[in-house]
Amino acid sequence: MRSYKQHCGLATALDLVGDRWTLLIVRELLIRGGCRYTDLQKGLPGIATNLLAERLRELESAGIVAREEAPPPVATTLFRLTERGRALEPAILQLGLWGAPLLARGAKGAATQPHWLVLPLKIFLKDRTPRERDASIEVRAGRESLAIELSSGAVKVRLGAPEQADATVTGKPEKLLEFFAGKLDKAAASAAGIAIEGARDVLARIVPSVA
Repeated sequence: MRSYKQHCGLATALDLVGDRWTLLIVRELLIRGGCRYTDLQKGLPGIATNLLAERLRELESAGIVAREEAPPPVATTLFRLTERGRALEPAILQLGLWGAPLLARGAKGAATQPHWLVLPLKIFLKDRTPRERDASIEVRAGRESLAIELSSGAVKVRLGAPEQADATVTGKPEKLLEFFAGKLDKAAASAAGIAIEGARDVLARIVPSVA
C-alpha cells in the first residue's frame, strides 16, 4: 500500500481507502452487511478477482474489514465492516451527494444495480410530516426489494421487503432514483414505467411530486 507520507488526516485516510475500488467495496458492505466473496464480485462489475482479493486483504490489515466463518448451512467466509469501517458511512454519503449532479452526464451503458439505491435514498429522503404515524414503503427494482421505514421523523432505508408495506413502488433503478429525488411528477413517473400501489399519502410525506 502506497503512502502520501503527509502528516494530514485526509492524506492518511486516503492512504487506507484512496485506492481504486476500495470505497466501493465499503459501499457494498454498508448496504449488504455480511457478504460472501461472490456477493462482492456481483456488486462490483468490472473488478478483477485478484484485485478484489488484494483490496480485501488491505482493508483487513487496516482494521476496516473483518472476516468470519459462517456456520452451516451457509458454511462460507463472510466479510463485514468493523466499527471503524462503518464509521466511513457519513463520508461516503456526502461523496454520493456531491457526485449526484454528475450522473446526468454519466457514460452510456454505465452499470446499474438495484441495491445501490439504498445509499442515495438515505441521502434524499426526509419525512416532512414527522408527527404522522409510523409507516413503511416497499421499493421493487428488478429482483431486489428495499424497505423505506418512517418512524418518529426518521427515515430508514435497508435491503429487503418490509413486513407490511403501506405503499409499493415498482420500476427501473435509475428511474426510481429520479422519482425519489422528486424529479418526476405524476405523469412523468407513469411514463417512465413507475407503478405505485397503496397509500399515496405516505409516499407524499417523502416525495414531493407524488401527490
